Amino acid sequence: QWWNERIGTGEGQPVFDNGSGLSRDERITAGELAKMLQVAWRSPVMSELMSSLPASGVDGTLKRRALRSGGAAHLKTGTLRDAAGVAGYVDGASGRRYIVVAIANHANAAAARPAFDALVDWATQD
Repeated sequence: QWWNERIGTGEGQPVFDNGSGLSRDERITAGELAKMLQVAWRSPVMSELMSSLPASGVDGTLKRRALRSGGAAHLKTGTLRDAAGVAGYVDGASGRRYIVVAIANHANAAAARPAFDALVDWATQD
């Protein structure tokens, strides 16, 4: 219901199980997650969302992952066996804010971390 009212209906709607992101039954594409982040950015709870996302090089799962460019990012990372991902907001050098989403589903998904880090760093260098 929430998804249909705010993002719309169509093919490839996500499947939410318990909302924790730890369920093997949940399904969402990178594009759908990016749409959700766009809607969240324009919502009244945006400031709470941003404060809940770890900041690169500052806290949470990103404390030891400062961007090489020195840029700023607020991201959620996730890892399960055979799956890894990163999603959130990245501030470019120009002052523009970008939504970045990357998901890897593979037996060696954890090996995608350097590619995720490179993607986020690249987005800061607009």
